[in-house]
Amino acid sequence: MRDHSNLGPADVTDEQLTQMVADLLGTSAEDTEILTVRVDPVDYDLPAITTAARHWVHGCARAEGAERPFRIFVKHIQSWARHPYFAFVPPEHRAAAAAGVPWRTEALAYRSDLGDRLPAGLTMPRALGVFDLDEESSAVWLQEVPVAEVTWDFGRYERAAHLLGRLAVSPRVQPLRDVGQFGWEVSMYVEGRLSTQVLPILMGEGVWQHPLIAGAFDDDLRARLQTAVARVPSYAEELSALPVATAHGDACPNNLMARAGSDDFVLIDYGFWGPNPIGFDLGQLLVGDVQIGAGSPDQLADVEAAVVPAYVEGLRAEGSDIAVDVVRRAHALQLLVFSGLSALPFEFLDRPPDEALHRTAQDRAAIARFSLDLVDATA
Repeated sequence: MRDHSNLGPADVTDEQLTQMVADLLGTSAEDTEILTVRVDPVDYDLPAITTAARHWVHGCARAEGAERPFRIFVKHIQSWARHPYFAFVPPEHRAAAAAGVPWRTEALAYRSDLGDRLPAGLTMPRALGVFDLDEESSAVWLQEVPVAEVTWDFGRYERAAHLLGRLAVSPRVQPLRDVGQFGWEVSMYVEGRLSTQVLPILMGEGVWQHPLIAGAFDDDLRARLQTAVARVPSYAEELSALPVATAHGDACPNNLMARAGSDDFVLIDYGFWGPNPIGFDLGQLLVGDVQIGAGSPDQLADVEAAVVPAYVEGLRAEGSDIAVDVVRRAHALQLLVFSGLSALPFEFLDRPPDEALHRTAQDRAAIARFSLDLVDATA
């Protein structure tokens, strides 16, 4: 069977598929014949507003007289205006909301030679094809990367932070810092999602009475978050004055996969790649697993104490002399503005609270409290 139409809008012609399989196998398209194709959707529990679908396309081809298997990952990327969550954006804010999420960046990153520029120890999947489907969507076809299941111990966090520090100021990477040509600035997030969605909820009364929130975010934490709301303009101004570096944008452990048989990290998901204040990637490296219930908030302080010096060592390896105090302050402000203030589990408030959701709320409260403490400690 050679039908691959269940890829939907991300489907390609038989000729395009043959060319990509030949590229994967290192043969010519003329000497490659697709014998069988199967398309399997990829289950993914975490919300991703700019991803329409993920599929594995695999099968068998006859190449240069021998039958050989192939396997390709297909990611269908879209403007988040097409995501169901977009319906909850007030009509008067929809144009700005749609324009504020750089969905095109991932396709542009895979079209570039970024993979050849990453610091040693970081790799990215090889793109076999990148296709524009229409004005608001693209499809990326990627070579399968053999990965291993690993435990994120302190050593692994330190190595990841070191490489992210190198990435941030690498002269080789710098020309592609703004490969998405998006013109991102901190003010875009502050004036967009934060000001129109998050902060009004924090300053209201209703959310704090919800049993999921009331059981985790006590009166002291509520008061501290609301005080921080008033300081957001000054925090944003301070961040905007800090050195700008290259940031992956979502450098959580899920996006730093372990390449099988080596110590390398495979960096994936480039949707938020771009210029950001120094230290930006430390935020998701630190709290990414805690946000999704895969890590313990009890380790936040110890992990933070490990990753900041390792990140600075990465800066030094690339010749940067940005002071550790500058990095720590930038990291603290970004952690609060981008994660701490939005830590309330808004996405679960329409569900009956159960034990798992209460645990999630407690974890999110720990992130908010930790970020506030860090900002106070670095002032």
